Amino acid sequence: MALNIIQIIIACLLIITILLQNRGSGLGAAFGGEGNVYMAKRGAEKIIFILSIIFATLFLATGVIRLFV
Repeated sequence: MALNIIQIIIACLLIITILLQNRGSGLGAAFGGEGNVYMAKRGAEKIIFILSIIFATLFLATGVIRLFV
């Protein structure tokens, strides 16, 4: 039961960090926006990116653990 709650919390945090990430050029480039494809991540954007990787790894790990428990 506790593992289910932990996985739900991690899933919510993963969704939040993914939605907070900068969308990049996307559709704006089609209408004359910036064409910079390569950008270095700095500051809060880099922290959010790393957190999303950590949450995705934790979500995958809890899913695998739930398979064997």
